[in-house]
Amino acid sequence: MWLQLKGHEIALKTARTDNNWFLVNNVEAVESPSLLIYPDRVDENIRRMVDIIKDPTRLRPHAKTHKLAEVASRQMAAGISKFKSATIAEAEMLGRAGAPDVLLAYQPVGPNAYRFINLVQTFPQTVFSCLLDDLQVARELSKLAVQSGTTVNVLLDLDCGQHRTGIAPGADAVELYQEFCRLPGLRPAGLHAYDGHINSSDPIERTRKCESAFGAVAATREQLRALGAPGELLVCGGTPTFPIHAQRQDVECSPGTSVLWDYSYSSRLVDLDFLHAALVLTRIVSKPASRRLCLDLGHKAIASENPHPRVHFLNAPSLHAVSHSEEHLVVETDSDTDLKVGDCLYGIPSHICPTVALYSEAVVIEAGNASAKWRIEARSRHLSI
Repeated sequence: MWLQLKGHEIALKTARTDNNWFLVNNVEAVESPSLLIYPDRVDENIRRMVDIIKDPTRLRPHAKTHKLAEVASRQMAAGISKFKSATIAEAEMLGRAGAPDVLLAYQPVGPNAYRFINLVQTFPQTVFSCLLDDLQVARELSKLAVQSGTTVNVLLDLDCGQHRTGIAPGADAVELYQEFCRLPGLRPAGLHAYDGHINSSDPIERTRKCESAFGAVAATREQLRALGAPGELLVCGGTPTFPIHAQRQDVECSPGTSVLWDYSYSSRLVDLDFLHAALVLTRIVSKPASRRLCLDLGHKAIASENPHPRVHFLNAPSLHAVSHSEEHLVVETDSDTDLKVGDCLYGIPSHICPTVALYSEAVVIEAGNASAKWRIEARSRHLSI
């Protein structure tokens, strides 16, 4: 890949060939465990996302991965104007950052419906929308919108195979969308189809499954068009299927993990060329045996919802986990190690999104030095709304 700016070209070459890119010169000043963010690599990942889709106005990256206003600002500087969020706090963070367009990729129920209406009213410069897949919820949101004198954009959430949320594409989905069109205070804006279940390591198989799932979504969209239903927006996919959906000229793509990247995706989706831009820093706090080490990287410091390995250590790749608890990760080597208490390890999380949510701030690494901290404000469930 050839970059236009010579300075960026050199930076990219260094990022690919320097095996020690992650080391922090002043690591003695960084407490552990900590989340480290490398802004130059974040910027490069954003550039690669734009390069894949060509048109940044068709990108709607998911903020759930980073939860950082600073990352959202860097994305906007690259020409990205639309965003996706999983919580109202993330949506508010984006509104505060000046994002022009934000989709809450969640159906607001209970008090969250009131919060969503409040969000729309608090940030009039941002166009907010949300997902719906239930008529009763739509009626409640319609009532709240009318009472507040607000009109809200909504997208019908389609279940294209993950069976987590949404309604299956087809006649019932068309009928439900038409019901939304009849409700005052709602402005149906289109469709949402997340295919997170399609993440095969084989890009050919992944493409085949993606195309198969998309067929029913596209057919539903055409049925709505034939009926003259309003709303042309179609938001598709996540990170694994992003390059596939990017080839469609009439959809928006919503990758998330690609901005920071993690070990689960980099080890399985080898066709996707992104850089690890966020790591965890941990220290050895005990060495109970010659081959056994205890790290300060417990459940509270690394996402633990998946089986081990939950982290891959760049400067100690042979370590393997033997036990994990709230504040401790015990690892072993296959032979005696000269690693000692106090040594630092740099780990790539297996799943970066929930790992970020465990930290209140990220340590920013620039030119090899810890230079600042970014507050991860959207890890909270509430900001002001």
